[in-house]
Amino acid sequence: MLVAGAYQYPTMESVIYGKPAAEALREEAERLGARRVYLIVSRTLNSKTDEIEKIWKGLGERHAETFDGVPQHTTREAVVQIAKRATEAKADLVVAIGGGSVVDAAKIVLMCMEHEIFEQDGLDGFETTPERRFGQFRTPKVRMIAIPSTLSGGEYNSGALVTDTRRKLKQIFNHPMMMPRSIILDPAMTRYTPEKLWLGSGTRAMDHGIEAICSSRPNVLVDAVCQQGLRYLHDGLGRTKRDPDDAAARLSCQLGSWLSAFGLQARVPMGASHAIGHVLGGTCDVPHYFCTAVMMPSVLRYNRPATEAAQKTVAAALGAPGRDASEAFAGFIAELGLPRTLAEVGVAEDRFELIGKNAMLSIFTRANPQPIREPGDIVKILKLAA
Repeated sequence: MLVAGAYQYPTMESVIYGKPAAEALREEAERLGARRVYLIVSRTLNSKTDEIEKIWKGLGERHAETFDGVPQHTTREAVVQIAKRATEAKADLVVAIGGGSVVDAAKIVLMCMEHEIFEQDGLDGFETTPERRFGQFRTPKVRMIAIPSTLSGGEYNSGALVTDTRRKLKQIFNHPMMMPRSIILDPAMTRYTPEKLWLGSGTRAMDHGIEAICSSRPNVLVDAVCQQGLRYLHDGLGRTKRDPDDAAARLSCQLGSWLSAFGLQARVPMGASHAIGHVLGGTCDVPHYFCTAVMMPSVLRYNRPATEAAQKTVAAALGAPGRDASEAFAGFIAELGLPRTLAEVGVAEDRFELIGKNAMLSIFTRANPQPIREPGDIVKILKLAA
């Protein structure tokens, strides 16, 4: 059967692996002619390891400053503060070293620098909504490089999740040039990541692949690449669960995160798992890396009528051909020892109505393959995960 579609190449220039992060970053800074490199880094990596020291020493005089205070869920307060400091440091390249919150912070800092947004309210009007796919940001003059320490995969797309703590609301900000110019993968940077964060962020990377394969606007290249990404992650996460020192398995997970993100790179629409996960984090303070573990089986069940064929390929990529995809994913979550219900992450049914209302503000809700027309449809999915 003939199918129609299009693949949109991202603004990212390269993914680099097989070199120590300090060496690869020094070479990239030299290639780009950067003279004032501003590092936004994980506090754990900066305070409890020598990995960040290796990096700034490798940069030498190019190192401008290091900031290590990004909070979970990337708050507006933090990003405007960092933007002010990076501007004062005359940064001409921003480098994010850490997990998803650090990467998202670096992305939006580029825009805050470009527009001189140093107060929280300055971000109002730039957020992505169902009616406005992209905020009216100018193209930033300063770009970024990402060196991830987790597997969430946010570095492979041009959007950033930022939480307005005053309204307990996580919002999306987007511009094509918020995507990193380069991404550097070094398994050594992941050795210090706590097990639950490592495994949970790996399931978050799987979320990208699963929702791309099951998308309302699928793509043949994305399907093929994401299926391989799921295989890498399924294998690598199981191996690192058994042996955290398996460097090859850690690289397999990193490659799986990259491949699973191909849909996001090509702007293939995500769905309800993304929409609900963002609300669980911003509204209910659920760690982002637990959201997929808890929600994906229920989203797959809800979406089955519209994605039955796609779900068969998902189950096969999870090593369970012929099995129901929802059951296959839930079984894998159990093997990893991650939470499986909303109750286990502290979300009771009295929050469901608010979650449903906030999730309807997401562009991903409108793109879900099985239609979601009202907050009550979100509540149906939540009840499956209760």
